[in-house]
Amino acid sequence: MPMTEQASGSHHPQPRARSGGAQSATVEHVTGAQSLIRSLEEVGADTVFGIPGGAILPAYDPMMDSARVRHVLVRHEQGAGHAATGYAQATGRVGVCMATSGPGATNLVTPIADAHMDSVPMVAITGQVASKAIGTDAFQEADICGITMPITKHNFLVTKAEDIPRTIAEAFHIASTGRPGPVLVDIAKDALQAQTVFSWPPQLDLPGYRPVTKPHAKQIREAAKLITQAKRPVLYVGGGVLKAGATAELKVLAELTGAPVTTTLMALGAFPDSHPLHVGMPGMHGAVTAVTALQKADLIVALGARFDDRVTGKLDSFAPFAKIVHADIDPAEIGKNRAADVPIVGDAREVIADLVQAVQAEHTDGNAGDYSAWWRDLSRWRDTYPLGYDQPEDGSLSPQQVIQRIGQLAPEDTIYAAGVGQHQMWAAHFIGYERPATWLNSGGAGTMGYAVPAAMGAKAGMPDRTVWAIDGDGCFQMTNQELVTCALNGIPIKVAIINNGALGMVRQWQTLFYNQRYSNTVLHAGPGQETPPNKGTRVPDFVKLSEAMGCVALRCERPEDLDKVIAEANAINDRPVVVDFIVHEDAMVWPMVAAGTSNDEVMAARGVRPDFGDGEDD
Repeated sequence: MPMTEQASGSHHPQPRARSGGAQSATVEHVTGAQSLIRSLEEVGADTVFGIPGGAILPAYDPMMDSARVRHVLVRHEQGAGHAATGYAQATGRVGVCMATSGPGATNLVTPIADAHMDSVPMVAITGQVASKAIGTDAFQEADICGITMPITKHNFLVTKAEDIPRTIAEAFHIASTGRPGPVLVDIAKDALQAQTVFSWPPQLDLPGYRPVTKPHAKQIREAAKLITQAKRPVLYVGGGVLKAGATAELKVLAELTGAPVTTTLMALGAFPDSHPLHVGMPGMHGAVTAVTALQKADLIVALGARFDDRVTGKLDSFAPFAKIVHADIDPAEIGKNRAADVPIVGDAREVIADLVQAVQAEHTDGNAGDYSAWWRDLSRWRDTYPLGYDQPEDGSLSPQQVIQRIGQLAPEDTIYAAGVGQHQMWAAHFIGYERPATWLNSGGAGTMGYAVPAAMGAKAGMPDRTVWAIDGDGCFQMTNQELVTCALNGIPIKVAIINNGALGMVRQWQTLFYNQRYSNTVLHAGPGQETPPNKGTRVPDFVKLSEAMGCVALRCERPEDLDKVIAEANAINDRPVVVDFIVHEDAMVWPMVAAGTSNDEVMAARGVRPDFGDGEDD
């Protein structure tokens, strides 16, 4: 498979992922399976999420003897993959998952695709049938390398035991450098069983894999000139800034220039939400000010972002007046969706650091941008169209209030993992993200069921931090079995089920675009029913279900009980806690740009399009 950088952002290699050369070698006579576990120890993997099965079983025996690699036995391979992703996003290290051949491996496809879309460093290790049986449709055989080729940064099929150490070292190096991403290592069963010599460190052999990290000085100077010449610049910050560990540099650049900052769904926490230069999240459900700032900008400085459709809306109408500076570790992203006037290939941390120096040089020469008129417009929009919500008239719980209060009452360094749908957008809007690696979500793939296993992985990697999973009742029913894993392995996450009895985001679209015909979106009742046969009963009863899985389970239905229930959940730290919040079913996510329409048509609320007045820069 050709080795290409498919990347937005950058991540620095783990210190243990060594490339050989100067160190004295460790040599041992072992089986291939023992070699695999020793290799994982040497690259610094401390946690593996997985399930054993026939083809991978040889690896599970030596794993029992490892003092450095902890295995977490999950209930479904999809949970293993999302847990590895949550671990990686929370810690910045490579996440590891393991599965057997055939269905074990194919159950990893969704989390691998998810990690690929969101540039998450992950290594998936799968067993494969014996090498002589490959291609014979043997029991539990699947060509997982072929299946995952489009959704991995690279993948390997290992049929010789002596290749295992080098392959593991290369997999971790590829996953964690350049644009991070998932790497799959498929190992034939006979390679795991064979006798071999384990030697470490191995010599890496990766011809053609040379991620460019240092930006071109001329491009940096051009970008700095455009920043100081612009009247309406915007710093458009993507997840690559987080992956590069560039948040400190970003803050310096923003404060030096005085330009507004918008952080995408994948970049929340890269720049403090409370900072006066922050204008919010852009996109389909972004803040009105952020969406409009991009539309009216005369310069967009994109840092580790990829101009995806959720941000741009109808692409040919996006930011029609803007020149584009696009910086990314992955050259394939630059110009893919929007032509760049100044393309910059490089690690976001190095790009931003160099931009700071170049802008300072421009200031020294007397060239500084005047954005005062721009900020008058931005401030007016921010004051006129703030994020907000209405309380239900029937006295029921508002889902936005539930999520907002969780954020306000949780400890300061809490990590939040969200599922996908309305609750994801509300969690993005109504929790304040002040620091990196506190917001985990499935952005590109939009994978329902992500939250619980990702929270589990985050808590396993950061055991001293509080971890809240903000989930919907639809998402929760896809992967809630991993609460058993949490309970049995001492991983005390907290789960908020935002329970509106429906697939909320789909229901919102049916309300707006399908004449309120709610086809197959009611979750707690049978076909044709708006309520369950036994009125007042929800199926399943999440409290009973969670208790059966070894969790403390609570329910909250009244606004007056909200703070007390959240405080009770925060006080329990020895077991997983699940809170079933019964919320109003008709709440909607606003603002909204309807799919396929221009960002100029952003709606601040249902049917309400903002009036941006006649300011001098409108």
